[in-house]
Amino acid sequence: MKPDLLLLLLFLLTPGTIRATDTSDLLQLFESRYGSAHTLQATFLERYVENGRLVRAEAGKAYFLHPGKMRWEYEAPEKNIFLADGKYVWFYSPADHTATRTPAKQSEDWRTPLALLTSHVKLSRICSQISPAMDAKPSLPNNSVFACALRDSNITAPAHPVRFELSSDGELTRLVIPQQVVIQLEFSFTAWQWNPLLDKSLFQFTPPRGAVIVDGLLPDTPGLRQ
Repeated sequence: MKPDLLLLLLFLLTPGTIRATDTSDLLQLFESRYGSAHTLQATFLERYVENGRLVRAEAGKAYFLHPGKMRWEYEAPEKNIFLADGKYVWFYSPADHTATRTPAKQSEDWRTPLALLTSHVKLSRICSQISPAMDAKPSLPNNSVFACALRDSNITAPAHPVRFELSSDGELTRLVIPQQVVIQLEFSFTAWQWNPLLDKSLFQFTPPRGAVIVDGLLPDTPGLRQ
């Protein structure tokens, strides 16, 4: 996403002083802040919920590099690495010394809701429809929740859109991705950093000595592991 003049002006303002006045302003501010950053860093909590029941929760730090690269370092309850280097998507488990690898093109679905974090993409290219999620309660009083029906994706149908929550200054605080009718994956984000100094080697996977590399299909999302 290459922002137009309005979005660029919004981005050049001090992030802490920006406050959106309506829905359109808030979505533009979100696009501007994330689409204009070359690198991003955040702390995340990932929750896998089935039939309203929490099945698994994981936490760690995530790093993003334009275009199309990301690294998720899981710190609890287990240390794992999920990395997209632009060509392959890797999942490495130090506990069993195994690295699973699959071509990035076979992992497009789970990356679609996060496209704004790894490439210059507008919401209108990701969502066929986007609107306030009136039936969803935000995690904080001043936040706003939106429903996004993804374009050309097997993740979800219009009846079960991806939902994302934004703070009043355009920060992504939560992302909910329905996998099936009764299953959903939820990411909560805090401590966002814009354009931190990240070495490009952070987004390159070098198998540790003795690690076994397996070519195969990865889970649709970083946390969907049995």
